[in-house]
Amino acid sequence: MSADFRTAERFLQAEGRLLERRLFDAIFGEGSPEAVAGVLRGYRNADGGFGHGLEPDKRCPASLPIDVEVAFQSLAAVNHPDRELLGPACDFLAGVARGGAVPLAFPVIEGYPRAAHWTEWTYEPGVNPTAGLTGLLYQLGFEHPFRDAATRYLWETIEAGTLPDETHGLNEVLNFLAYVPDRDRAAKAAPAILERITASPLFQAMPKPGEYGLTPLHVAAAADSPWRELFDDAQLDAHLEQLASLQQEDGGWPITWDPPSQASRLEWRGIVTLQATRTLRSYGKM
Repeated sequence: MSADFRTAERFLQAEGRLLERRLFDAIFGEGSPEAVAGVLRGYRNADGGFGHGLEPDKRCPASLPIDVEVAFQSLAAVNHPDRELLGPACDFLAGVARGGAVPLAFPVIEGYPRAAHWTEWTYEPGVNPTAGLTGLLYQLGFEHPFRDAATRYLWETIEAGTLPDETHGLNEVLNFLAYVPDRDRAAKAAPAILERITASPLFQAMPKPGEYGLTPLHVAAAADSPWRELFDDAQLDAHLEQLASLQQEDGGWPITWDPPSQASRLEWRGIVTLQATRTLRSYGKM
């Protein structure tokens, strides 16, 4: 089964927020990476961080590390290391870090609509989102003292065997290992991380339609991922087939959790539709 590229594009044109539309144009068309950066500036705060629901599961305007991560992901998707955005954002991260690590969020989110899973656990500094942020800074080729301190924290945590069991956090560590310059060290560490991910009840080695979870396509979202070889072709093909089958009549993809509002749901559908389109095109399935 193949998904339809043009109906996905029309869904984003009709329902996606401006950021995903600009990303789609820059990734698949003739859009400018600077146009993506321009949208991100609307989510930036005076402290250099990003907020205003850039990650749509909480509608808080304050700067949060998770929103900074989404900004970095957007810049990396179009290979645009905008120093005017990255520098102040890293300054913000350095200011809220403890021992090189940052949390996903802060208690300020409690004053605004948010998804039920955004609770106290998101206030603790850890590998999620520190590893993802650090990997993205390496991917973007952007040097900063925050990146250096976070790298030290991550290597110490990885090599001490004190990583959490939380599956999203472990996947963030793989994102760090995909781009950190010490490739031999990363290759040595990656198999144990993957083993812990695949042992989690949240991981779907084969598709479980309608259930929330992580799949091989979260770990190897593109065909050129360094982690693609960690999965066999049958696994990848089954998940690609399942992903293609989930395209809705309106051209978009559904989500499997409850966001805080209908606006948030549509925003998330735009995000996952762009993600699905990128993955399926990369693997030649769209």
